[in-house]
Amino acid sequence: MSGVWVFKNGVVRLVENPGVDSFDGSRQGSNTRRKLLIHTPSNEAITSYAVLEHKLSILGWERYYDDPDLLQFHKRSTIHLISLPKDFSKFKSMHMFDIVVKNRNMFEVRDV
Repeated sequence: MSGVWVFKNGVVRLVENPGVDSFDGSRQGSNTRRKLLIHTPSNEAITSYAVLEHKLSILGWERYYDDPDLLQFHKRSTIHLISLPKDFSKFKSMHMFDIVVKNRNMFEVRDV
């Protein structure tokens, strides 16, 4: 694991490509690589929340409707909660990696 540790707003975070993704998720620089969430069993790219919700429901995740600003999913057999911005255009790599960690061997993040 290489990169730079960034401390901002009381949170420490590892930034793998300093200057590519800023802490708030906005892009900087001209040679940026886009990330894509892939459902590994089907090798299908997650291109919308409808596709993601379908894949997660098959894995036992249930949708929560408590917060109107977020899409939230919970799996009864765990304490995990996946919280995503309501707008898919704000779906960033940190959200993708959260899904990958909570669903081992089912999703991966790829550079495109």
